[in-house]
Amino acid sequence: MKDAPNASALSEDFEFAALAQAENYRAALMREFSGALRGNVLEVGAGIGQVTEALLAKPEVTRLAAIEPDPNFCRVLREKFPGQAIVEGTVEDLKSSEDWDAIVSINVLEHIQEDENELKRYYQCLQKKGGTLCLFVPARPEIYAPIDQDFGHFRRYRRPELRRKLEQAGFRVLRLRYYNIIGYFAWWLNFCVLKKHSFNVGSVRFFDRFIFPAGYWLESRVCRPVIGQSLIALAKAR
Repeated sequence: MKDAPNASALSEDFEFAALAQAENYRAALMREFSGALRGNVLEVGAGIGQVTEALLAKPEVTRLAAIEPDPNFCRVLREKFPGQAIVEGTVEDLKSSEDWDAIVSINVLEHIQEDENELKRYYQCLQKKGGTLCLFVPARPEIYAPIDQDFGHFRRYRRPELRRKLEQAGFRVLRLRYYNIIGYFAWWLNFCVLKKHSFNVGSVRFFDRFIFPAGYWLESRVCRPVIGQSLIALAKAR
């Protein structure tokens, strides 16, 4: 995983601090993945444990291992979750031959230059049990902004591109859709037009409490969006 030189510090200073406020956003994402989150679950790119905490709270998850390449984040994870299996490194560094029922990869794949090889590694981990990949990535290259580069993002994905890469890795795509259309326009305004290089904690909290729930209800109950800030995918190892 190749990050921008200051990506870790940037993430810890304002990305994770701000996104800690996005409680409704995270809860909705966990609901999207809930049917697949059971048994042995591998979380790739755990950061400082915001999703890890949600996964540990799910009784259907009988074992969770978290992978994180940044040593500072690994230290935070070990302090927050003593006794939890934490692997410092990437999927390639897994020592165990254990097979997995699910892999959770949230805002990770865009950091990896050779993303197709990463998807093939996920497939190999899931293949024996016919497990499910729960994948979440930034979408739409037209809103690639300076802040994406700050975070070490190599790309934002289009839906056909992500489908092709998943299928070439061996997966059968169960669900693949754009997510958070309101966030698409908010991202474009704040980071493409205004060229901001950080999240505002208050703005994230306001969006999460008052705007996102209504937008998510419309997306999930009324009409799937044709574009979005992100792409969400569930894909089965054949």
